[in-house]
Amino acid sequence: MKGFLIPPLALLLSACNPTPPPQPKTEDKPTPVFDTQIQSVRKAQAVEAQVMDAADAQRKQIDNATQQ
Repeated sequence: MKGFLIPPLALLLSACNPTPPPQPKTEDKPTPVFDTQIQSVRKAQAVEAQVMDAADAQRKQIDNATQQ
């Protein structure tokens, strides 16, 4: 009879362990080394947008010139 009680009691006791409280999330601040790289990437993205706009404008001018 004791053999039947031990496994359920062991499972019951192991299930009662409280979970640790969640750790507060801290904001990751980029290091100064990466700041310059991040700024470079953002600047390149802005320049890319300008280049794409200029290419679209040039393409439209070429299309208009060839259609006439």
